[in-house]
Amino acid sequence: MPGSPSNAEDGVKPQSPALRATPLLAEHERLGATLTGFAGWRMPLRYGSETAEHQAVRQAAGLFDLSHMGEITVTGPEAAAALDYALTGTLSAVAPGRARYTMMCAEDGGVLDDLVVYRPGDEEYMVVANAANTPTVLAELQSRASGFTAQVTDRTEEYALIALQGPEAVGILAPLTDLDLGEVKYYAGYPGTVAGRPVFVARTGYTGEDGFELFTAAGDAEPVWTALAAAGAPAGLVPAGLAARDTLRLEAGMPLYGNELGPDMTPYDAGLGRVVKLDKPGGFVGGAALAERSKAGPERVLAGLTMASRRVPRHGYTVLAGGQPAGTVTSGAPSPTLGQPIALAYLAPEVVSGNGADELAVDIRGRAEVAQLTDLPFYRRSRA
Repeated sequence: MPGSPSNAEDGVKPQSPALRATPLLAEHERLGATLTGFAGWRMPLRYGSETAEHQAVRQAAGLFDLSHMGEITVTGPEAAAALDYALTGTLSAVAPGRARYTMMCAEDGGVLDDLVVYRPGDEEYMVVANAANTPTVLAELQSRASGFTAQVTDRTEEYALIALQGPEAVGILAPLTDLDLGEVKYYAGYPGTVAGRPVFVARTGYTGEDGFELFTAAGDAEPVWTALAAAGAPAGLVPAGLAARDTLRLEAGMPLYGNELGPDMTPYDAGLGRVVKLDKPGGFVGGAALAERSKAGPERVLAGLTMASRRVPRHGYTVLAGGQPAGTVTSGAPSPTLGQPIALAYLAPEVVSGNGADELAVDIRGRAEVAQLTDLPFYRRSRA
């Protein structure tokens, strides 16, 4: 899912009094975080070394403030039917207590946002939207649900969202919650308590590691954060900012809205046709265009690249095959885990299928730097 800048350094904007503050801003300031404007919010970019934060998540655990994400509830007798019509997935098939990754598309099939939708109860859903897209998602959901007995409510201001990610996440959270974490499966979420505060605990994330996303009341965010930080410190947990979150999701091959996804791209372009359920009764917004798109061959294919040199391919750089333009980098960064630069790029289908794949390069400021096609994800955690 969306939620962090693709090239965090390039995405830094001057701070402005108009930026919204998360409930954890005072905590970030106390920790000495480098703060930046992102999607209208003042957010922690890093607390020290973004590479150290990245490695802590891979080896132990990291604590993220994701309170800039949008939370929109859809409730009522026809909430499921409304979401089936509004989104690409079959949300009526999601059992209470579970979640699903899905997308909202325009009539022409272009992606308006990628979303995680939780179903806390039979007639209750929570749609989590990317920060920059929350107003669009809210307006579209209200419009698309207007013919159903369903209520759409923006609850972003009521929530804080804290992510605990990494191989030590279960051990850190377990003593603080009344939930049996062994029963909380991947893409499941349940109400419980953490550090004595009511929290909706979801086993989801955007780092490629096991972990949890904790939805708290805004006023409970600081005590929950503080309890997690104290409990996790002996295991190596550190606070982590948007920069580390971006390199983590890139290594995991997860798309970022505005880079790999956008209104000029369909789910099929990103290799995510699995989230499009064309056989839903009653159809859905964008369904006709996506049905046509599914029949055609891909115009571009999202692929992974690793670089032979230390130079980093960035968003917008041209990919060359045999010296000729063959695609565009969507995200790129040094990979702390692999020890070399990596990138996601949209490439011509014939290149990905092998024609010219052995002559790939990225034009980095006028110099062709050798690149190699790499299977995604670049990093896959051990599940032993």
